[in-house]
Amino acid sequence: MTTAETSMADRLGFTQGQTVREIGHAQDSDADLRQAVEEATGKELVGVGTGGPADAVLLWWRDEDGDLVDGLHEALTDLCEDGTVWLLTPRTGRVGHVEPSDIAECAATAGLVRTGSVRAAVDWQGTELRTPRARRSGRGA
Repeated sequence: MTTAETSMADRLGFTQGQTVREIGHAQDSDADLRQAVEEATGKELVGVGTGGPADAVLLWWRDEDGDLVDGLHEALTDLCEDGTVWLLTPRTGRVGHVEPSDIAECAATAGLVRTGSVRAAVDWQGTELRTPRARRSGRGA
């Protein structure tokens, strides 16, 4: 693993001790990014329904994976109140690319807001999603 891959996990905000749930992992998922996240947190990635509450979720999503709103709802299951969903989608021009407008619409429908975006790996774009701040602090809807 290179320093660049490790720093990518840092730029995604992963820190030592966090529990990270992974959804949608497949052969095309970036192995180096996965390993970088495990090294940054000091823990293996956990699957759905394991490991208790998660501090963050890596949601690998391709256009053909179905209803993104359903996928985002699954990502919210057992996510800590101030947790982050990293929606990882194929970059523009790659098979399975998801349009940013679709991501924005589905995130809003799922009750999430986009708080950032990064090139997560060679073939993957990362979109950071969170619950609205008012909802996390107990105020508002």
